[in-house]
Amino acid sequence: MSQDNNKISRVVIAGGGTAGWIAAAALSKKLGELLDITLVESEQIGTVGVGEATIPPLRTFHKLLGIDEKQFMRATQATAKLGIAFENWGKKGDRYIHAFGKMGATAWMCDFHHFWLHGREMGFDSDIGDFCLELQAAKAGKFATSPKSPVNFAYHLDAGKYAKFLRTFSERYGVTRVEGKISEVEQNQETGNIESLVLEGGRRINGDLFIDCTGFRALLMQKTLGVGFEDWSHWLPCNSAVPLQTEATGPAMPYTRSIAHEAGWQWRIPLQNRVGNGLVYSSHFMSDDEAIEKLLLNIEGEMITEPRVIRYQTGRRHQAWSRNCVALGLASGFVEPLESTSIHLIVTGITRLMQLFPFDGVSPSLVDEYNQQTREELEKVRDFIVLHYHVTEREDSDFWRHCKNMQVPETLARRVALFEERAHAYQDGGELFRVDSWVQVMLGQGLKPKGYHPLPRLMSEAEMQKFQEGLKSSIRSVVSELPAHQDFIDQYCRSADRDTLVQ
Repeated sequence: MSQDNNKISRVVIAGGGTAGWIAAAALSKKLGELLDITLVESEQIGTVGVGEATIPPLRTFHKLLGIDEKQFMRATQATAKLGIAFENWGKKGDRYIHAFGKMGATAWMCDFHHFWLHGREMGFDSDIGDFCLELQAAKAGKFATSPKSPVNFAYHLDAGKYAKFLRTFSERYGVTRVEGKISEVEQNQETGNIESLVLEGGRRINGDLFIDCTGFRALLMQKTLGVGFEDWSHWLPCNSAVPLQTEATGPAMPYTRSIAHEAGWQWRIPLQNRVGNGLVYSSHFMSDDEAIEKLLLNIEGEMITEPRVIRYQTGRRHQAWSRNCVALGLASGFVEPLESTSIHLIVTGITRLMQLFPFDGVSPSLVDEYNQQTREELEKVRDFIVLHYHVTEREDSDFWRHCKNMQVPETLARRVALFEERAHAYQDGGELFRVDSWVQVMLGQGLKPKGYHPLPRLMSEAEMQKFQEGLKSSIRSVVSELPAHQDFIDQYCRSADRDTLVQ
């Protein structure tokens, strides 16, 4: 009998880090009574460990697992994230914020930005961000949350500490951690399925289902099963990053900064006790030495770590599930960290696996459904990231000229055309980024719609003014009552490490 027809109860996770321990935490908490879960990792193998910004769905995942928010934030030195400030993207000197909140109030026939566009035509000189609570709170450096809070937010966190936090959580629910380097992956000679991981020293870890969390190496999915890779670098030309940690020099702002430069962009992520920095660039347009020099000239605070170059390739595996192996995280694909989607894609990947879990054996229908959902999700995220590079007025360097003039996926070209012609934006079923996200980025990047939905024309000038002022007044009132972000974090979830640093 082939392994595909066997019951599956032994799950082996190859690799730790954020991907491995998210998988372990989810499986052990939700399916732990039905599965025997083993995670194999080596302390000698480092992780990329720079995914320190997240998006709001992570809060839903934590609620699913019953994770206490204060405890998690203290353990990971987390701060709140209300959005991303994009600087120099549309053109040099520009700045806009892609915030996580909703804008204004919508009608069933059209979204709020159509009303805003008509108001601009009437002469009301307001910014689209004036109608978003999260954006105004971010600009003011304010934040608070409670069980009934309307504020939509995510986290900045220490990725290494997050993995340790999830390890403790997972082991409490029965996950067995095995220390060791994988020296060989054994396959069934008849079926080609993976049967065991052989560690240095000869120990075998047998399993029924394997999860590849070995990062860019994709030790199981690529090196063992030979699953190929679809390259997206012609749409996403950045292929290198230099991360660097620095000491904090002031209060933490509740947003990530993404600062475009002549060959890519730089991130700044404020944690409780430090700042995560990094320069993303294309090695075809900037050398490693130039990148390191540029980063060192644009940081604040004393360096905690030394800069190191990480090379990556954007794209996806042809299959995220092959035979009895599922790839998560960097082993399954990468679309670069611009919109902080990496951790989210790990979460959706393991959630999808739990929904389609092959308890009675791996079947082609399960594999096909998993792969189709994964492909569609990743391609939609890809299009949103490509949007930032392609829709720009910048032509001041070879890199930006390339991005502005490159051919983009047809799915993105259609979205851009719809918005440019009629200000129409949409969110497909199961798609991560909402209408508000597409609108904020397209407007922020400089895309100016030629028309919009006629519904707002039914409002008189006085009605439009009352409508818009009412919305702005309500937001101003809420923001005025919020505490400073740093004050709230200090009171709500101050980490022990921060106390040590302050003393």
